This record gives sequence, structure tokens and C-alpha cells, in this order.
Amino acid sequence: MEGTLSTTPASSRVAIVGAALSDVGRVDDKTVFELHYQAASRAIADAGLTKADIDGFGSCGTGMNPPVEVAEYCGLRPTWVDSTSVGGSSWQVMVEHAVAAIQAGHARTIVLVYGSTTRSDLKRKRRTSNIGFTARGPMQFDMPFGHTIIAKYAMATRRHMIEYGTTIEQLAEVAVSTRYNASFNPEAYYRDLITIDDVQSSRMIADPFTKLHCCIRSDGGGAIVLTSEERARDLAKTPILVLGAASASSHTTMSEWEDVTESPASRSGRLAFERAGVTPGDIDCCQFYDAFTGSVVLTMEALGFCAKGEGGPFVADGKLRLGGALPTNTDGGGLSACHPGMRGMFLFVEAVRQLRHEAEGRQVPAAELCAVNGTGGWFSATGTVILARG
Repeated sequence: MEGTLSTTPASSRVAIVGAALSDVGRVDDKTVFELHYQAASRAIADAGLTKADIDGFGSCGTGMNPPVEVAEYCGLRPTWVDSTSVGGSSWQVMVEHAVAAIQAGHARTIVLVYGSTTRSDLKRKRRTSNIGFTARGPMQFDMPFGHTIIAKYAMATRRHMIEYGTTIEQLAEVAVSTRYNASFNPEAYYRDLITIDDVQSSRMIADPFTKLHCCIRSDGGGAIVLTSEERARDLAKTPILVLGAASASSHTTMSEWEDVTESPASRSGRLAFERAGVTPGDIDCCQFYDAFTGSVVLTMEALGFCAKGEGGPFVADGKLRLGGALPTNTDGGGLSACHPGMRGMFLFVEAVRQLRHEAEGRQVPAAELCAVNGTGGWFSATGTVILARG
């Protein structure tokens, strides 16, 4: 495939060499620490390594000192840590950091891990420690008006509909296509097929979003292991190269969002593609944060898969489905498969499975390049990573 060579010198490239999920879905018998441990230990084993090989660790899924307390629970004593917390894009940003650390020689092998019991916490009416918001600082200006996360995404989506003629049926197709993909994934929370009518007749949550326009609540965790390409050659499985990575931030207060129809992925994506030396036309599959159907439309536009304002027609013809022109969220995404509070880590696990050609039952044929994009807050921050089969 033309244009697939990275602009990063081969001698300094970094690869994902391990990826795994913890128990996912309905997990009532595990703590958040157990899910972190399961995911991390499984990813390390998947890489053919042991915990003695790990000298870097990143996490932001627990309380006051995430990488310290989770590393301790996992029996690790790293010399490089990261607890970057920018919502659902945290792990895309951490991958950018981990690549830089390995290239600089600050760490040799890094584990990034996330776990959450959000679903079971809500079920048992326990206060979850995974997500918290405060009315201090810039947020104090939105809080009195009751702006929830979903309301902010709904406002952005409605504005897109008004400005560009995006239809509710086009948005609903995102949910329908994602559920279609989930139907091939035995680990997905929901697998029964749905129609556009099903999406539109479900309960209204925040106009224009009904329930099926919104991500699910589940439990679960995931982890990945990164090391140098040179070291990866000695490991058992196909290394997945990080060709390019970039991040961008935008706003916290809604009034500071200059264009509510544009994701900061327009900046992180441009940089990630430039650093990778590839274009959107080279990509075989995508893994995008899909908290709501509108998120996918804005991300497609921001990353250059279609022009600004054309995201609705772009997704309407089923191209996001397995077998379509651009299979996206091939595991069923946050809309149907798994969304335990924050989803950024799960994008990587599915991307690795696709690029290793291990996604049994839902494999994108001959997948070589995958675009991963995490979105944090309410399009407050994004991280874009371009991955390639080594």
C-alpha cells in the first residue's frame, strides 16, 4: 500500500506488543483493582513477557494516586509513570507519552491499563470513583444551568443538524451499524440487531438523542504493552507499530468552544497523519470514541475522512459496518459492546486484534492500518494514533 511508511526512523519506532481485556460486560464479582490486575496481567502474558520486564506504568482509573496504587496492586515498581487524565482520550495521550519515553530511553517496556466498575457501582447505588466533576474553576459557569455531558453533546449535534442538514436518520445509522458489528462479537454487551426505527422510538434522553443514540454502561478493563520495535522483533506476536500520535485540547466551558460543530481531532488528527506519513485514504479500519452517535460524525469530519458538514451522508450508506468501505468500531463500540465510564483503552485492544488478524468472526480482511481516536470530556480533548501491522 502506498504511503504506509512512517516518517519516524525505523530504528526508533515503538510497537504495541501486548493487548488484552479483563472480564467485561456484567461483572458483579470484581473490584476495580481486580479488573486492572486482570487486564494488565493478561496483556503482559499476551506479549510473552513477565512483570519483571515492566519498568513503565500508566493508569488513571482509580483514586488519588492511580499509577502508584494500581502498580502496587499488580506487584510492579516502575521507574516511569503517567496518570494523564483527559477523559476518554487519556490512553491515546498516554500512548503519545509512552512512545516518547521509550524513544528517549526513559523506559523500556510500558504497560497502560484501565478498569472500571461503573455499571455495578450504579446498580448497587455506590458512588463511583471513576468519574467526578467539580463546580470550581471554569466549570462553575456551566453548572448552574444543569449542563450534563449528554446535553453538551446533544447541543453540538443539534447545531450540526441545523448548519449542515444532517438528519436524525443519518445519525441513527451510526447506532445501527455499530450494533451490526457487535453482533459478531461474543464479548459485546448487546448483540441483537436494531433498526433506525428502533433507535428513533427508544426513550428520549436529550434532544436529539434517544437512548440508542447513547453509549451503554458496562464494567470492564483493558491494557496494552509497548516497547521498542527492535525488542518487539524477539517477541512471539506480530508487533503493531505506532506510526504517528498527537493530542489536542479545546475547552471546558461551553462558551469557550469556538465552533461547536468541530472536534479538536481536526488538529490532533492532522498532526498524527503527518507524523505517520499516511492519509485517511490509506486507512483500513477505524476505532473512534462513540459516546454518542454525533461523536462519530464529528470525528469522521475532523480526521478528514469526509469534508466538513458531510459526515451525515458519509455514514448513512453502511460504510461503517463490517464489510463496508470503512469498518469502524468493529467490536461494537461504546454504543453496543463495552463502555465502562471511559472507553479510550478499548479502542486500542480492538485495533491490535484487527491488525494482528486475530479478530475472529469480525476480522477486516487484510487490515494493515488503523486510525484510533479518543475523545475526552465534551470534545474537550482528543488523542489520535495511527497504528500499522508490523
